[in-house]
Amino acid sequence: MATDIVIPSDLWDEDEQTVLTTWLVSDGATVKEDALIAEIMTAKVQYELYAPASGTIRIKEKADTVVSKGAVVGTIE
Repeated sequence: MATDIVIPSDLWDEDEQTVLTTWLVSDGATVKEDALIAEIMTAKVQYELYAPASGTIRIKEKADTVVSKGAVVGTIE
């Protein structure tokens, strides 16, 4: 069963969108739960995304892509 990697909707208030600035892991990499996997940037602050589960990562959105709060940017299988 896959676990979604979701852009948090509760970290900031001002913007509905953010930029997925970089993936710190490659598609198909094995990650452990709570490992740092990506960074996102709002107009004012950079945030880190952590793996919600252990497994193989499948990236759905490329780096430097504008994404909305709550968007699924990848999965962990």
